[in-house]
Amino acid sequence: MKQCWIQSQRSLVFFVCALLTLNGPAMAQSSFQWPANIKAAVSLAYDDALDSQLDVAIPALNKHRLKASFYLQLSNPSVGARMAEWRAAALGGHELGNHTLFHQCSGAQPDRAWVQAHRDLESTSVAQMKDQILLANAMLYAIDGKRARTFTAPCGDRRARGVNYLDSIKDDFVAIKAGAGSAVTPSMAALDLHAVNVHAPVGMSGKQLIDLVKAAAAQGTMLNLTFHGVGGDYLTTSRQAHEELLAYLSTNRDTIWTDTFLNIATFVQTQRAPK
Repeated sequence: MKQCWIQSQRSLVFFVCALLTLNGPAMAQSSFQWPANIKAAVSLAYDDALDSQLDVAIPALNKHRLKASFYLQLSNPSVGARMAEWRAAALGGHELGNHTLFHQCSGAQPDRAWVQAHRDLESTSVAQMKDQILLANAMLYAIDGKRARTFTAPCGDRRARGVNYLDSIKDDFVAIKAGAGSAVTPSMAALDLHAVNVHAPVGMSGKQLIDLVKAAAAQGTMLNLTFHGVGGDYLTTSRQAHEELLAYLSTNRDTIWTDTFLNIATFVQTQRAPK
């Protein structure tokens, strides 16, 4: 009798553990909540420190009272030549994020003939990447006086000499964007804040951009868009499409939370903290 009782208890424990394993992600997803009445968060990011971002994107964002993240490639001439404007953007509530000093990408990937040999991830070590990324943090601190920072990997590439260099800098950033993927986060429960997929909406219309916002709201998750040129420069999104997106986000600010990636990631961290 005692042996049967022990066996039944073991079976019960196994059943409960299996149930928790199967339902854990769903339970975690259902327990995640955005601030009151918010259906989704939207992170608007702008890479490379381009002139069109200062000339077009930031004035448009300010007009609609929306905050965004600007990932500065610190060797870009616009950083030095227009530093007062970048500093003003930070003072106005926009985030200045780390996009490395020299925008190293892998020259081994398709359509990467533009990658310079001395800035090729295929010949750059993890230690070298970490050194210059931390130096970039120090330079950003000199611009905006802030310590908390997020990072976007140039080209979405994660490996230096075949080794994931992001693992070496995780402790230095609240969150990291790296790798192309779905613009809409499929699950807040499964989201790795140090490997957030991004989508570059090159040439997309305003309607297409707005449809992505609606998709994120339907799932209750997050939308990550990474722009480059706006109405100019390269990998361009038209000024009209950008304006239509911002107008929609502004009109629906009561249910769509548009903010810096740093602020959104910090909120996600607090939701995951033990209660």
